[in-house]
Amino acid sequence: MKRTFLLHLALIGLALLTLTPLLWMVSASFMPAGDANSVPPPLWPRRATLAHYVELFTRLNLARNFANSLLVAVSATFISLITNSLAGYAFAKLRFRGRDRIFALLLGALVIPAQVGMLPLFLLLKSMGLVNTMVGAIVPGMASIFGIFMIRQYALSIPNDLLDAARVDGAGEFRIFSSIVVPVIKPILVTLAAFTFLMMWNDFMWPLIILSDDAKYTLPVALANLSGEHVQDTELMMAGSVLTILPVMIVFVALQRAYIRGIMAGSVKG
Repeated sequence: MKRTFLLHLALIGLALLTLTPLLWMVSASFMPAGDANSVPPPLWPRRATLAHYVELFTRLNLARNFANSLLVAVSATFISLITNSLAGYAFAKLRFRGRDRIFALLLGALVIPAQVGMLPLFLLLKSMGLVNTMVGAIVPGMASIFGIFMIRQYALSIPNDLLDAARVDGAGEFRIFSSIVVPVIKPILVTLAAFTFLMMWNDFMWPLIILSDDAKYTLPVALANLSGEHVQDTELMMAGSVLTILPVMIVFVALQRAYIRGIMAGSVKG
């Protein structure tokens, strides 16, 4: 009993230690200008103010960058769910020549850092006229080897007899996929959606490379530029950081139950 109590106490202490910087970030975003730079910095605002949030959306026009990030993240998530689920199902249940070899090749590509492929991808998009466009920013999230792998491993659990019975009844492959496969793999689709949205929303390097117009910058890139101009405005930077993490926190909380169910189920599938 004593050991359990000490373990819980240690876990609570570690959780508080982890959350302290995030809580102070939120607190500092409501502090009057200059208070966060005092020594020692206060834990709570002496007078809460929304002035920094108002400045972000009025004078600095961060709403435009927020909308850009939302467009990129939502579009990439929607497209990736379609492409990854179709490819994952094909690798799991459809028979075609070279299927296993192609899948093994894809898995081998997982060890290649994403940064290695950025230059050839940039040159390809440049030849297609997609540099400095929102479509160019979305392209890397449209499909992923990891997403295909997740869907494929989950789809392996679908009984072949069920699919064959649907084919005997005259159902086409698209009808089988939409009416039978998608409802079964829904938990892993939610998990993949959360992964993709978080990755695209937080992505900094690729939007920085592909976008050159300030009006098209995503939120992380805009905040990085903002930090160079307002490096002393700690409270303003904390308000921008809160705006950056708020959508991903909302998405995680909203999908938490299905997300955890998909992770747990995926650990015993295949």
